[in-house]
Amino acid sequence: MNWISNVVRPKIRSFLRRETPENLWIKCPETGQLVFYKDVEQNQFVIPSSNYHMRMSATTRLKTMFDDGAYEDIAVPEVQIDPLKFRDERRYADRLKDARTKTGMQDAVKLGIGRLEGAMVTIAVQDFDFMGGSLGMAAGESVIAGLEMAVRRQTPFIMFAASGGARMQEGILSLMQLPRTTVAVQMLREAGKPYIVVLTNPTTGGVTASYAMLGDVQIAEPGALIGFAGPRVIEQTIREKLPEGFQRAEYLTEHGMVDMVVHRHKLRSTLAELCRILTKQPAATVQPQLPVPASA
Repeated sequence: MNWISNVVRPKIRSFLRRETPENLWIKCPETGQLVFYKDVEQNQFVIPSSNYHMRMSATTRLKTMFDDGAYEDIAVPEVQIDPLKFRDERRYADRLKDARTKTGMQDAVKLGIGRLEGAMVTIAVQDFDFMGGSLGMAAGESVIAGLEMAVRRQTPFIMFAASGGARMQEGILSLMQLPRTTVAVQMLREAGKPYIVVLTNPTTGGVTASYAMLGDVQIAEPGALIGFAGPRVIEQTIREKLPEGFQRAEYLTEHGMVDMVVHRHKLRSTLAELCRILTKQPAATVQPQLPVPASA
């Protein structure tokens, strides 16, 4: 009896048991509804019922933007790792290692150059999953490298911003990326090429205080949190209740800080049209097909 209960039954159970992926279902942050992951993925990571725009990985974002998902990867410049030998609860070098393993990226910004509805564009995407999209030396160098590439190849530059702010583990070296990226944006402007910023959820801190708010056109995804300090910090400072929807994309559009709020399904065509207008190019003759997003 022991042989049957201890050996045979466990083997039968293991044979019949089905492995269930951890991300089979997604919980909508807005409504709490469980949604099938594949449905959300095929819908460009927008919850179908609530229209909530979830975060996208940098690689998925680039594949979604470029024609047929094809683009040339722009190398991210190497910088000194952990220049301040910073340590809090853990070593900064260990945090970087974990973030690189988790995302498959060298740092928070990924670059690509390719065709958007037939026209060449350079795109930078900030990935919030990499240490909250924080702006450090490597991220700053990446933004600058992307802007320099746009100048060399004479293309518009599109920046997808998503960040919690400057990277505290790099101190003043992180804050120096604010003026450096601002100078690079001015370099693109002097070259006469468009600089378009897409603000995604969330875009805050030093990124908002630099390149994220310098676009020729400022676009935001629906519901995106955009600001310098968070609402809770502001309320504690001024000791007043903030207006409903304060610092959200729609509120900022009504008050002139953002030019337009664009649904993710219309973002690609909107960006292509803006690039054509700003570069005085003729309208596209063919309708592009949206690539199916890869797994985030």
